[in-house]
Amino acid sequence: MPSGFVMHTLGHVTDRVPGLRRVPVVKLLSAAEIALLAHDHLARLTPAERRRLIALVRAGRGRRTRLTESERAELETLLVKLAPRMFMGTAVDRLSPVPLPRRLLYGPGRQQRPS
Repeated sequence: MPSGFVMHTLGHVTDRVPGLRRVPVVKLLSAAEIALLAHDHLARLTPAERRRLIALVRAGRGRRTRLTESERAELETLLVKLAPRMFMGTAVDRLSPVPLPRRLLYGPGRQQRPS
């Protein structure tokens, strides 16, 4: 249970930001947690790689078939570097009250685990 000071401060903040009182604090904290995880995963790419990823996604307009074979391979390389399975598994693990099996984070079998 939060202290009286925290609740008092939250009360003042919600008075100043319109509509914030209607958003549950747990949802705000969950969204912030996912945003921080996304930032950590995007930080795995260099700025040039991030720009190239955005350019490829825009060029393909959400469809891999609109990209050339070399562009698809480049996109796949960038996506592998982002580790989307680990991102989703970590997000679910952080938000879930039940611990997830490790295979959901790293995949089945003897895959390389990050150090």
